Amino acid sequence: MGDLFGNLTLGFSVAFTPANLLACLVGCLGGTLVGVLPGIGPVTTIALMLPVTFYLPPESGLIMLAGIFYGAQYGGSTTAILVNIPGETSAVVTAIDGYQMAQQGRAGPALAVAALASLFAGTVATLLICIAAPPLAVIGKSFGAPEYCALMTLGLVGSVVIASGSVLKAFAMVLLGLTLGIVGIDVNSGDARFTFGVTSLMDGIDFVPISVGLFGLGEVISNLRGIEYRMVAEKKLRLWPSADDFRKAWPAALRGTGVGSVIGLLPGGGAALSSFMAYVLEKKVSKDPSIFGKGAVQGVAGPEAANNAGAQTSFIPMLTLGIPGNAVMAVMVAALMIHGISPGPGVMTDRPQLFWGLIASMFIGNVMLVVINLPMIGIWIRLLQVPFRLLYLAIIAFCAIGSYAFRGNPSDVMLATMFGVLGYFFIKYRCEAPPLLLGFVLGPQMEENLRRSMLISGGEFSIFVQRPISASLLIVTAIMILLIVLPGIRKKREEAFQED
Repeated sequence: MGDLFGNLTLGFSVAFTPANLLACLVGCLGGTLVGVLPGIGPVTTIALMLPVTFYLPPESGLIMLAGIFYGAQYGGSTTAILVNIPGETSAVVTAIDGYQMAQQGRAGPALAVAALASLFAGTVATLLICIAAPPLAVIGKSFGAPEYCALMTLGLVGSVVIASGSVLKAFAMVLLGLTLGIVGIDVNSGDARFTFGVTSLMDGIDFVPISVGLFGLGEVISNLRGIEYRMVAEKKLRLWPSADDFRKAWPAALRGTGVGSVIGLLPGGGAALSSFMAYVLEKKVSKDPSIFGKGAVQGVAGPEAANNAGAQTSFIPMLTLGIPGNAVMAVMVAALMIHGISPGPGVMTDRPQLFWGLIASMFIGNVMLVVINLPMIGIWIRLLQVPFRLLYLAIIAFCAIGSYAFRGNPSDVMLATMFGVLGYFFIKYRCEAPPLLLGFVLGPQMEENLRRSMLISGGEFSIFVQRPISASLLIVTAIMILLIVLPGIRKKREEAFQED
């Protein structure tokens, strides 16, 4: 315990210097804006900011880049709740109930719950990093390709549990997402897969046009096709959650923090998978699962807490093992190497000012983000009072700019348009998009780790059951499949999720 206080004292002495406080503020502000604007994303922003870190000390540069990452988790929920456009992958789940709350005139409570759950989870997750980084790094080190593959499989099956409609449709959406995820050149064989001779598809399909199309343009088309274009916020806006909202939200935030902290530790986990698994958990523990998808505050608090906890604990495998668990951490590794620092166990011992300064800055950054976001709730929800006939043009322009900005490729705008039309039909025929998106994100990683597992085992699938961790994950996956496939349970599930 003495070492902990000594390390934190060292960290805060680094984080509280004027230069590092400014770097933290710039990162948090930038991350919030990145999260609000769909299509840019923290990966692109951090990559663009790498040249700036050339002129900063390593501590300041890393603190700023980290602020962009976890700040984006805060901002990503804003457009997800207000206009059903997730600014981040992890905000896809938040949109399910958050957008429904906004449609019911409860955008203020939804945004406030998201911010407060994120603050709680971020603070607890950072404290866990301080206490448990060394032993948890040992656990993470035991994960190999079979464990990663089993974890991805569990996440994909979990996405079927999330879906409140037909199990068959949910499985079909996952398969479609997996198919879209492997579009492009196969790096192992060099063969083109599902490109149909289109040159622009050789590099694959990016997350941005898919998410912008399915969730943004699809929603616009659906609203314009409807008789009532869109429910707008009530004239008398409530900006703060009620006592009942707090009563329902805090257990969900607590559970989400636990889920995100555990999954974020594992390479391949992170914020997106954490939020999906937290939503699954909330449905499982709820006495009335039918409330989800209809504006349940638990459906906002749990995933928002999980994605922030997952985002911050994902720094552990990167800093302690040098293993980037996601694209953002890969860019962070590049930032360290630019400054001549080798990510791995040596960071904690050779560069304690860097490691503990970064950890201390996370405490400061989480407070900064709440101070930034809470006063802006009133501004954001005023968007809901704009008539949709005026707002939809801005949303379409917003989606087009976001799709183009990521890679500067006009074909991404066309892809977003195509997925927008597809998203409209998904809405019309009640096919939920989140399972597709999770299949798209996790599919390539699962394929890569499956191939590595087969190379290790010489083509024997028994490697997955011979290793305790992967076997345990697959057992949990099998139990989840049984729970949704068994006739009696499936009937009860359909009754629980039946629309009024």
